[in-house]
Amino acid sequence: MAYSLPEDVDQRPVTVAGAGTLGRLIATVFAAGGSDVRVFDTSAEQREAGRVHIEEHVAEVQEALDLRPERTGQVEVAGDLSGAVEGAWLVIESVPERVDVKVEVFGELDRVADPGAILATNSSSLPSRLVIEKVRRPERVLNMHYQQPPELNAVELMSCGKTDPEVIDALMDKLPDYGLAPFRVRRESDGFIFNRIWAAIKRECLMVVEEGVAGPEDIDEMWRIFTRPGIPPFRLMDRVGLDVVLAIEEHYAEVRTGIPEGPRTLLRRYVDEGRLGVKSGGGFYDDAS
Repeated sequence: MAYSLPEDVDQRPVTVAGAGTLGRLIATVFAAGGSDVRVFDTSAEQREAGRVHIEEHVAEVQEALDLRPERTGQVEVAGDLSGAVEGAWLVIESVPERVDVKVEVFGELDRVADPGAILATNSSSLPSRLVIEKVRRPERVLNMHYQQPPELNAVELMSCGKTDPEVIDALMDKLPDYGLAPFRVRRESDGFIFNRIWAAIKRECLMVVEEGVAGPEDIDEMWRIFTRPGIPPFRLMDRVGLDVVLAIEEHYAEVRTGIPEGPRTLLRRYVDEGRLGVKSGGGFYDDAS
């Protein structure tokens, strides 16, 4: 039977398991979008701090994400997991990055959550296939990785390997209601999409400083200037010319060890097809401009 969100999804709560820094941000976004939110944590101090954070920041999140729901979601905190997930259509785990802890949490969530509830891990590094050892219905489990909402409102959705594709389809359609920008991770990837890109940028920045090429202040200022126009990477490569980009990558591969072959293989394919970017009328984008 095909998966679809419950008809009363907007009347049902969202549960966040874990009231730490990111758990609070996630819960605030859903409350700002009009869903009642339940926040579970074993620590009474964390639960209360989470509640205070949500109530103090929900209005500014609505403004930042341009949300105008008929009502702001109510916030409840709970120290009992079964009570916290009752009736929830979506449960998001945001506990420490330890596989053993997450395996236990998801085993319990699978047992106590409603049968149709989506179970998501916010893990930034652990594929969800690692946490389903004790889950009987893995078709409803996936990675739902948030960045830092509301400023960074991207959400990456990645299958555990057994996730019903229609669960991800439903989330792709529903999450924009909360001002979130969902992205489908097409295959399992450590670091998902953006964290892999950021890892390379971060590593190279550190190398430039460690090698004495420049200081942190100069790098940050050049980054600010370079990103100010907002030209995204593949659009920029189309402007530069994919033959030029390939030549640069070939040079790096000659002078530095450890440069992977895959990116050059991809570029060669485009160049061999005559897809050079703006200069040929098409590159990564057909409307290269």
